[in-house]
This record gives sequence, C-alpha cells and structure tokens, in this order.
Amino acid sequence: MTPNPVLCDAIERRIVIELRYHAYSRLVEPYVYGVSRHGDELLRCYQIAGGSVSGERRGWKLLKVAEIVSFHQTETSFEPRVRQYNPEDKAMREIYCRIE
Repeated sequence: MTPNPVLCDAIERRIVIELRYHAYSRLVEPYVYGVSRHGDELLRCYQIAGGSVSGERRGWKLLKVAEIVSFHQTETSFEPRVRQYNPEDKAMREIYCRIE
C-alpha cells in the first residue's frame, strides 16, 4: 500500500482536514496515519466540528481511510494536543506518518 501524500502532508504541516465519513461532514486534526493489524488504513484524529454516528461532535476518532468519501486540507493549522496524544498508536502495526 502506498500512503496518501495529502494525509501525510496535513499531519506534517498540522493542517485541519475537512472530510466526509459515515454520511457526516467533519473537521479533524490529523495525528497518526497507518495500517491496522488487519490491513486497514487508519487515521487517528481529533474531531473539532461536524457530525458523528455516536453523536459526539468533538473528541478522538479512529477512522478507516477506505470509508472516507472525500477530504481536503483546509487553510487552518492547529497546535497538537500533546497531553492527550500518544504517537505510539497501538491500533496500528505500521505507521506511515505522525505528529512527533
């Protein structure tokens, strides 16, 4: 699998992403992008706005990249939530890119 360069660029530059996932538009801060033990590409992010199946509009999310219908970088940057963030994400067996 080849990592998506737009996702890695957003993580490296700390740029908010607007995406559509499970029929909801969301704004997320991307932190870690990699592959699960089952081979699914995953994005660990912090949702700052938008909808959610769970009803939680803000908070940490683990999204399957294959289920993201569309996404693009916004012009908004963010400061990492370092106290809540674990760069050694246990949900991923391989990490393509992450906030260090």
